[in-house]
Order: sequence, then C-alpha cells, then structure tokens
Amino acid sequence: MRPSAILEAAVYVDDLSEAERFYGGVLGLELLAKVEGRHIFFRCGEAVLLLFDPKATEVPPEPDARLPVPPHGSRGPGHLCFSASADEIELWKTRLAAQNIAIEADLEWPRGGRSIYFRDPSGNSLEFAEPRIWGFS
Repeated sequence: MRPSAILEAAVYVDDLSEAERFYGGVLGLELLAKVEGRHIFFRCGEAVLLLFDPKATEVPPEPDARLPVPPHGSRGPGHLCFSASADEIELWKTRLAAQNIAIEADLEWPRGGRSIYFRDPSGNSLEFAEPRIWGFS
C-alpha cells in the first residue's frame, strides 16, 4: 500500500489576517474554517490548505480537549506548489504583478514545463507549476 494523494498540507504564517487576505483574496481560495488566533483552512481543488499560527499550534492540547491534535509548528519559510497549466501560469503572473507581488523566478524545467515562484506575506515560497515538471500530464 501507499498513499494515493495529499489530502492536506500546512504552512505556518506570522499574521493570520494577512494570510486570509492573501490566500482568499489574491489567490481566490475558498475559506473552509477559521479559529481566530490559531488557524485558517482553505479548499484547494481536492485538497485542503491549512494555515497555522505556530505560536498556537505548538501548545499541547488540554487533557480534556475535544480534538486532542498533537502539537506541531514550524519556523522559517516553507514551500507549496500549486498546479497550473501553461496558460494559467501566464494569467497568474499578470494577476500577481497587478497586486505588486514579485515573481522571484520563472523557470523552464529540463523535463519540460514551466513554473513561477513568489512569496506570501509570511515569506513562504509559493509556486505555480505545470504538472509535467514531475512527469504528470
């Protein structure tokens, strides 16, 4: 057996309000859940993007917590890559530029396919890439 897909991925952010504006407003992701001061969850296709404040998620749950999720957290910039077609990457490049979001790299990969890199407000490295950079169609 092996996992068939990633159901959720987490990125840790410094400012949840700014992250909500960026991921919901700029990237257009659908808000699924929100707990002030702790997390924001967005739908991204068939997966969920979890945005956590590590100061809150590193704290162990109370012994009688309804959902005793183990502590977790990370410091420093993480990385996420969103799937996009070549045409969509060009549209994203234009949309990001209109929001004054710098493109750090625009690459053509040796196996074929293109990707662009940029940052979220917390400094996480984000990417839009054609699936064929990994040999997917």
